[in-house]
Amino acid sequence: MVLGRVFPKDTIVVPLESTEKDELFEELLETIHSHYPNFDKSEALHVLNERESKMTTGIMHSVGIPHALIPSAKDSIGAIGISYDGIDYDSLDNAPVHVVFMIIGSSDGTEHHIQILKQLASVLQIPDFVKSLLSLKSPSEIYNFICTSEESLIN
Repeated sequence: MVLGRVFPKDTIVVPLESTEKDELFEELLETIHSHYPNFDKSEALHVLNERESKMTTGIMHSVGIPHALIPSAKDSIGAIGISYDGIDYDSLDNAPVHVVFMIIGSSDGTEHHIQILKQLASVLQIPDFVKSLLSLKSPSEIYNFICTSEESLIN
């Protein structure tokens, strides 16, 4: 189970306090850093913003996947944020983002990072996945739903 390891219950934020993308990045990085303090939060924010300036990671209706590879990260770590009101994210479809999957990986872990992104893309293709995710209210419910959804791809 790839996603269950990258997005533990403790790094699922529901609901997000942020209303703008800049705040969102800082809020989710703070959540990740509070559970995995052995990476440089400033470095991660810089790389996330640099990546975002090239092309938005608001890739599909309601979903953003900001991600970065940084030297100070030792493994792939992540956070999920849910905004019921939506965040102005400059997404490709110009719609607000409600679900954010932030992934921070090691500069040496490009292949693993791509594997995580592929697995996440597969889960996002499950019919009504995002709609179902937005109906959940607690980190435990969201974590269990993601794990069950990922397992359904294998069976």
